[in-house]
Order: sequence, then structure tokens, then C-alpha cells
Amino acid sequence: MRHPIKTILGAGLALATALAPVTSRADYPDRTVRIIVPYTPGAFNDTLGRVSAEKLGKLWNQSVVVENKPGGNTTIGNAFVAKSPPDGYTILVSPLPFSSLPGLYGDKLPYDAIKDFTPLIQAGSAQNVLVVRTESPFNSVKDVIEYAKKNPGKLNYASTGSGSSNHLSMELFKSMTDTQLTHVPYKGSAPAVMALMGGEIDLMFDNIPNVMTQLRAGKLKPIAVTGSKRSTMFPDIPTVAETGVPGYEVNVWFGMQLPAGTPAAVVQKLNKDLVKILTEQDVVNRFAELGVDVVAGTPEEFSALIRREIPKWTKVIKDANIKVE
Repeated sequence: MRHPIKTILGAGLALATALAPVTSRADYPDRTVRIIVPYTPGAFNDTLGRVSAEKLGKLWNQSVVVENKPGGNTTIGNAFVAKSPPDGYTILVSPLPFSSLPGLYGDKLPYDAIKDFTPLIQAGSAQNVLVVRTESPFNSVKDVIEYAKKNPGKLNYASTGSGSSNHLSMELFKSMTDTQLTHVPYKGSAPAVMALMGGEIDLMFDNIPNVMTQLRAGKLKPIAVTGSKRSTMFPDIPTVAETGVPGYEVNVWFGMQLPAGTPAAVVQKLNKDLVKILTEQDVVNRFAELGVDVVAGTPEEFSALIRREIPKWTKVIKDANIKVE
């Protein structure tokens, strides 16, 4: 028969061991940290993950790896992090479409977008830009609105899928201008841009980083940007709001989150270290070249942003009757 005191002590030791990774912070991180990118390699979300991994690895003298887990409109990667231990060793790259998924999936979403995550940092912010072919007759937002009103449904616009920032940008535009345009989804920005240049579709909103090369080469014509202010990269391009749709605004944000329940000490350390690396001049310059402004805010600020964005995009999705495609 086992001694009852030894049994109790053994159970207590086992419990302490199990809790050690969650409660001891002095040596964090003492093993490999994973940054989960819910997209395929390439584009800015992947860049954010890899720059952060490289910089944090050097800062900590610890292994930090990027794992791409695409699929399910990012729900696969998101759900993986939501179900990971809340110990700071699994970080999610989390951009604007994260806030559209509750409206798209409702009860079918395999996690709770608020309860299952701890916001860590808004890393950066960019704008979408409304672009057309260089030979397009459209030169302004007003041109697009006037044609769309006279020809309901005849203009085709591309997106990278339901709930993407370019899709939501156009749906908000349609709602605020009372126009009808036909949605043509593509599997990524690159094929959508090729379709636009090839004449398969008429126009699209896309992240400035995704069309930077075409804009600089004059292969696409910019009509307007989606922010409240003009882009510092392209100050000559007006905003949608100032050229026909007052109050229109879409800021494309990029951030990081952790599983819910991650200890506050870990959240604060990670945020502090990410702020340090993201504000280093080489990172600021690299992001700027891609059309992204470094934000590097607090967990509280990022949490407030997500809580504002979810109802905003849920309403847009509901009003437009957007379904998962």
C-alpha cells in the first residue's frame, strides 16, 4: 500500500511540474517559439512572421521558427493557435480578415474570436488601393460610381476570397454608394492582379504592398486609397472619402495574438520585445518599402481594435448577404 503522504506529495509535485511552463517566467523563453502564419509563404503576413522570428531569435538567443498553416480561409491556423497551450510558445500572425470570420462563419467558426485569444500587438497598418487597368476609362471614384449606377452588375471586381480585406473594401464601397458590382474571387492576390491586367475583371481593391511593383511600373492605374489619410508612399493618390464617398475608411492591419490565458507577464515581455524589434530602423524601412507603416502598439490597443472591427465587418457581411465561397 502506498503511503498517503507520499501519494499527496507526488501528486503535488506532478501538478507543479505541469504548471511550471505556465507559471515560471524568469527563464522565458527557454525552448523553441513558433510563429504560426495562417497563409502560404509570400506576401506581407509571411514577411511579418519571418522578420519577427529572425529578430526575436537573435534578441533571445533562442530558436524561433515560422510555420505556415494555410487553409480554411485562415481558420485552420487560427484554430491551431486557439487550442495551443497558453504558455507564450505559440504566436499567431493575425491580420484584418480575422475580424471578418465571425460574420462569415457564425457558430461554425471552430473557435471564439474574442474568448479564445489574447491580443498581443498590432504590428503594422497599410491601406488598400482601388486599381484599374492603365487603359481603363475610369480616372476617379466618381467615374466608377456613375458607371455602376447606370450599369448595375456590369462591373466585375476581383478579391482574394470571401472576407478578405479587398472583398470587404468593395462591399463597404457598394453599401455606401448604393451600387451593384459583381464579385469574382481568386485564390490569392497574384492571380487576381493578373486577371485585372488581362481584362478578365474591371477593377479591384488590393493591399498596396501587393500591387506596389505594378503601380511603380505604371502597369496599373490607381484610383483611390482606403484610409482616412493619403498614403505616405503615394501621396498623389486621393482617398475614397475625399473623392466621392465621405466617411469611407478601411485600414488594413497586421497583428499577432496568443492563446487565451497566456500569463500577463509573458504577454508584456513579448509585446516589449516586439516593439523593440519592430521599431528598429531596418525593419521600419523594410516595411515602408512594402507600403506598411509600423504601429507597434500595446496589447490593450490591439484588443480594442479587434473588438471594434468584428461588429463593423459582421454588419457589412450581413447587409451584403456574403457567404463563404
